[in-house]
Amino acid sequence: MAAHDGVQREILPIPEVTPPHGVTTYDARDPDTDYPPMTPLRPPAGASNVLVVLIDDVGFGASSAFGGPIHTPTAERLAAGGLKYTRFHNCALCSPSRAALLSGRNHHSVGMGALTEMATSAPGVNSVRPNTCAPLAETLRLNGYSTAQVGKCHEVPVWETSPAGPFDHWPSPGGGFEHFYGFVGAETNEYYPALVEGTKHIEPPKTPEEGYHLTEDLADHAIAWVRQQKALMPDKPFFLYFAPGATHAPHQVPKEWWEKYAGRFDQGWDTLREETLARQKRLGVVPADAELTKRHDEIPAWDEMPEELKPVLTRQMEIYAGYLEHTDHHVGRVIAALDDLEILDDTLVVYMIGDNGASAEGTTRGTFSEMIVLGGFADLETPEFLRANLDKFGTPEAYNHYAVGWAHAMDTPYQWTKQIASHWGGTRVGTVVHWPAGIRAGGEVRHQFHHVIDVAPTVLEAAGLPEPVMVNGVMQKPYEGVSMCYSFDDGNAAERHETQYFECVGNRGLYHKGWTAVTKHRTPWLLARIETVPFDDDVWELYGPDDWTQAHDLAAEMPDELHRLQRLWLIEAARYNVVPLDDRFIERANPVLAGRPTLVQGHRQVLFGGMAHLSENSVVSILNKTHAVTAEVEVPEEGASGVIVSQGGRFGGWTLYAHEGRLKYCYNFIGLEVNFVEGDRPLPAGTHQTRMEFAYDGGGLGRGGTAVLYVDGEKVGEGRVERTNSFGFSADETCDVGWDSGTPVSPDYGPRGNGFCGEVDWVEIDVDEEALDEDHVLTAAERFRVAMARQ
Repeated sequence: MAAHDGVQREILPIPEVTPPHGVTTYDARDPDTDYPPMTPLRPPAGASNVLVVLIDDVGFGASSAFGGPIHTPTAERLAAGGLKYTRFHNCALCSPSRAALLSGRNHHSVGMGALTEMATSAPGVNSVRPNTCAPLAETLRLNGYSTAQVGKCHEVPVWETSPAGPFDHWPSPGGGFEHFYGFVGAETNEYYPALVEGTKHIEPPKTPEEGYHLTEDLADHAIAWVRQQKALMPDKPFFLYFAPGATHAPHQVPKEWWEKYAGRFDQGWDTLREETLARQKRLGVVPADAELTKRHDEIPAWDEMPEELKPVLTRQMEIYAGYLEHTDHHVGRVIAALDDLEILDDTLVVYMIGDNGASAEGTTRGTFSEMIVLGGFADLETPEFLRANLDKFGTPEAYNHYAVGWAHAMDTPYQWTKQIASHWGGTRVGTVVHWPAGIRAGGEVRHQFHHVIDVAPTVLEAAGLPEPVMVNGVMQKPYEGVSMCYSFDDGNAAERHETQYFECVGNRGLYHKGWTAVTKHRTPWLLARIETVPFDDDVWELYGPDDWTQAHDLAAEMPDELHRLQRLWLIEAARYNVVPLDDRFIERANPVLAGRPTLVQGHRQVLFGGMAHLSENSVVSILNKTHAVTAEVEVPEEGASGVIVSQGGRFGGWTLYAHEGRLKYCYNFIGLEVNFVEGDRPLPAGTHQTRMEFAYDGGGLGRGGTAVLYVDGEKVGEGRVERTNSFGFSADETCDVGWDSGTPVSPDYGPRGNGFCGEVDWVEIDVDEEALDEDHVLTAAERFRVAMARQ
């Protein structure tokens, strides 16, 4: 580990003090002219490079490095030359774990008690990292590190995700990273990602037909960045945060990667758990007497699943296995690049195989498209439907996710899954630390309790850097994690992270000196349908220090000990902004009810030609409402073609476009039904106003309606849409004016070359009563009134 160099580094930026010098001369040629040479800012001598790798949605029992059935040679290689941490934990959910990792503070301390999309005005869940908690990347940058984030970022408040910013909470510049290449949000299509470089949205460099896959692209970018850093500034260490976004849904991977697992999971998830535990014991990542926890009644047994569905279920797991091995392979390419540059030994690598436990958000039988489940239409995915689409799983034509039983098996030997912060299945993940220059031990296992908030203080200690007390003029809140460096060369060292609370959507627990008190409040795959009980009625469980897997509940036998830990949980909760607890779902999806800012005010919004990559939080919502879309377009003499405006993509959305010269509207219902309304005559050349009015049937969510097309106020087409998307169109697809980025909403055009052939001057979206217009034309006065109302 690097030693402190005597430079004042507690206050950042480091003050630029002109060094004292002798006589000030008049002529630079005077022999008395003597100024010391300028030196660039660098961290202390011996400070290592840092590579932090974070894989998405992987349980403790998935990777072969920790006894799982999925081959992960990169993790195994690093573990052979480094350390495996068997009791490393996170926050059971994506945004919270990532915010805690990058800040060194608990997730509620930095406002990330839940997903950014569920933010409220309460300090612990407002999704806004306070400036009193400077991120690790900023601290390293201000100490002379090069910094880059490549991959997923799910820590930007949703009202700041549009191309207008602000960018204070983006990786670059606000997060301390000098360079960012990846995507902003919970997930993205691996074949058609919503890519961002810096703060600018860009298109992928290739198509799936040309061999494109996001994970490979991210690895390519990470390798190129590291090579450039070492080619131009070989003496400057770097901090690279590589978070590919895999293996989050959609589970998409080239066929050759999952085919090697064909037939490997025919035994089903219950037997797979038993096989995995046996391997874990042989590897020593769990004790020899560790017990396999029972499968809860909410998770069906493999033998209970319909026989006709089992080929679909095994295919889901085969694809996921190939997806994880594919991801580990590309992590390996980054590692190989460091080796080729002869800097691997001098790089502190922290490889976290999961930002939470395995995801159980695919329902008890899995899904062909996650958007079907999130939209509340899981019942439409019958066994017959799933079997009919079996060959599409894993391809660009699907947005698939595996069944709950597989997620539970990937969390072997623990209870529960992602989102369930009360139990180790949701929070415990395999982690590998590799640093030959700083760790004498190799190929060993470490059993000390640690948490994701411990990574930042570990990096600073390894780099010989103090924790800053002031950053950019703001006094800093101390780190809430502890450094792991004490355990690097001493497997028997007493653990220093003795107390840790957990909480996620009401699921909560406490670890204290080996004991755990936990309560599960909500089941992830039931989404909005569940009637939750009052928090005070939750049933708490108690597990002792010798119970590695939380298999034996001692609550009835030791009520006083349980009460002591419950009280300690409440103390920690008050200390770190965990309360008030909030298990609401639908209410928190509504920004007005949740109390968070929204970009869109009122019932009208005007967009202009060229505006693109607008997230659903950036556009007035037309869901479950009567609405109208009006666009002024300039049609060339050769006729009209291409997209005027679109929102969403292949798995749900709508688009107004010209096809074969005529105005056309397409409504894509969660990728299952595609509805069309087409004009009865060609769009003439010149400037025209096109309009689509949708009269919503009402009576609940996701109902149908009638769509009518107009050109210059004259009706040209009409048609029915029987069902509509109820909660959203996509997790990553956007709204675009003049084209359709990502996957296409309509099968009438492809993902490339679908732009409008002429000009789209403006588009206005009106909802509810604002959508009603007697002459079906928006005059200049009406549009001016909209503009003035927004001043």
